[in-house]
Amino acid sequence: MRVRVKYSKQGLMKFIGHLDMMRYFQKACRRAGIDVVYTEGLSPHMSMSFALPLGVGMTSDSEYVDVDLVSSLPGAEIAARLNLSAPEGIHFIDARQIPMGKAHKGMTLAARADYTLHKKEASAGEESWGAAWQDEFLQWLAQPEILVMKKGKKTEKEINIRPLIYEARFKETGGNAREPEYGSIENDLVLGLGAGLDRNIRPELVMQAFADKTGRAYHPFLFEINRDEVYADRGDDSVHDFIALIDLGESI
Repeated sequence: MRVRVKYSKQGLMKFIGHLDMMRYFQKACRRAGIDVVYTEGLSPHMSMSFALPLGVGMTSDSEYVDVDLVSSLPGAEIAARLNLSAPEGIHFIDARQIPMGKAHKGMTLAARADYTLHKKEASAGEESWGAAWQDEFLQWLAQPEILVMKKGKKTEKEINIRPLIYEARFKETGGNAREPEYGSIENDLVLGLGAGLDRNIRPELVMQAFADKTGRAYHPFLFEINRDEVYADRGDDSVHDFIALIDLGESI
């Protein structure tokens, strides 16, 4: 059977990279006594796949890994076992059964990711943002086309990211379940962005494009970024129907 495990990554764990998280999860399964299927061949390894790698320095409420198990276990028990040996900053939330097959994997289905961006208190060189950047940001988004240069591993090309910004809104910081790590401002920015192999947009790319257009200074650590959720899309390019990856699974 295949299960989708949802967990959060907070605190100092945000500095742990994706490859190290993969190694950690394998060790966590062994410590928890969860019998994971191994691949065949000259170099067997645990049969698991992560939906959407998280950038170093970001926190997350919704990380996903799909794991093939030898025998069935209740979802609550899987999460409880993994939490027994989890380090501070990692918390396993749920586990649900999903169908077998590549088409049902999280890495295949991921189509949108929501992020909350909290601007840290201004330091030297950041005065250009001022108090009115929120209004200017929404005005900037009103244009039908936002062209940016997106770098790949070997190529660089100009793309229009506006159709892949599904949502942009500001919310009161005081209403957050989690207090920001660095300082406080009036509002936090929530961005719903395209995700997946062919339409992945990082929040840093959006903010860099805005800063370049409006003459603001920008650096990668200007915002504290949290990934709120990852979604699949059951609709099409004209009518989207987003659903959280965990909700595609069945309780066990």
